[in-house]
Amino acid sequence: MALPPTVSGAKPLLGHTVEFLRNPDALVERGLREHGTIFSVKLPGRPGVVLLGPDHASFLFKETDKRLSIKDAYPFFLHMFGRAYFLAEQDEYRRQRDILLPQFSGKHIAGHIDLMDRKANEFIDNLPDQGEFDLVEAFGPLIIDITASSFLGEDVAAKFDGFFATFKRFSEGMDPILPGWFPAPHLIRSHRARDLLRKKSKQLIEDRRRNPLPEPDFLQTLSTAIYADTKEPVPDEVLVAMVLMLVWVGHETTVSHLSWAVIDLLRNPHERTKIENEETLDAKTLHRMENLDRALHETERLHPVTNGVVRKAVEDIEYDGHTIPKGAIVVLHPGKSHRLDEVFPDPHEYNPDRFIGQKKPALYGFGGGFHRCLGENFAYTEMKVIVTRLFQRLDLELIDTDPQPAKGQANNWPQSPCRVRYRKLEGHQDSGEKGTDGRCGEHQASSIHS
Repeated sequence: MALPPTVSGAKPLLGHTVEFLRNPDALVERGLREHGTIFSVKLPGRPGVVLLGPDHASFLFKETDKRLSIKDAYPFFLHMFGRAYFLAEQDEYRRQRDILLPQFSGKHIAGHIDLMDRKANEFIDNLPDQGEFDLVEAFGPLIIDITASSFLGEDVAAKFDGFFATFKRFSEGMDPILPGWFPAPHLIRSHRARDLLRKKSKQLIEDRRRNPLPEPDFLQTLSTAIYADTKEPVPDEVLVAMVLMLVWVGHETTVSHLSWAVIDLLRNPHERTKIENEETLDAKTLHRMENLDRALHETERLHPVTNGVVRKAVEDIEYDGHTIPKGAIVVLHPGKSHRLDEVFPDPHEYNPDRFIGQKKPALYGFGGGFHRCLGENFAYTEMKVIVTRLFQRLDLELIDTDPQPAKGQANNWPQSPCRVRYRKLEGHQDSGEKGTDGRCGEHQASSIHS
């Protein structure tokens, strides 16, 4: 059997590399038209195999940690985080996952709701009565503040001068082509930011050990973590790497998803009305927030936060009448998988009601299988709080009415400028006041669902 058919447009020597890095959506769209839901692209030194749709997704997730490797597929993460979490060997990864998993239970996530709500209200309180802001630029510091405060302690971002800017420099290390040791300016900036973040994270861990809280929080639990099998303390370098990965992933994915969610709802006011008429913002009503939940799933479908769920073949694989050779990069493309007519009728239309009755929609924005993102429910909860408060307290209008996804292989953020014009709604109580039922005039608060 042979490699899956190759998409057209390969250049001498470089193959599809430039297009794969700059405009992967166009490359994948052409491959789908020419060959269907499995095809190959030419990359330096090895082929890439692109998979689309739920059947191929099931194969990729089933074979992960067997014939497909996740840790070998993301070499640029090694110089950013070291061998932590899915970058570690399989046994070590499972030990670390067992430590983190309880912290993302529904009970623990519900414990962060008040903090999320307070931060969202503070963000709105600090805005002038009217004006404009760029969604990505505004949501970036807000999300990293919430994430860092939830995982590392209240207001840690405020105590660390330049916290958000440091994480932005750290993110420049996401380079799938250049090796981590290459002295490119963006990699040098990323390494310096990484070293500073590691230093600060270790200081936070050591300080919490010296000054434990009466009621342990996430950081305290992590700082005293032991491996379940050996009962030995988790090494500090592993704890630091876990901290960095949690904060970084929580920021990178949520800013993108939240920005697109607000855009989608502003473009579709009838759906915005549905979520404004849901229950009050209350942890006890989580399971009833179906309209907002479906709206966020539809945003995940149309604008998945990643351009590819990537694995590397560790042996030759015979699959679907083709050979995936050892060393090949295997990519599940969520954006195109989420827009297949046979999976989602009218795939380019924004229609949250398509998810009515679907408990587990075929979406891959947060990965899938054993490695599906642990923080997915945390992110959805965080977004629901923020969306609720924004639409409850602000009259919003898109200035840039046709925002496009940023080009390249980074997370799928809207490309700036992506601005909204706002006006604070009159008659709304400020964040320190409560109504008799938590509602606010015609703009009722939505709740959240973990």
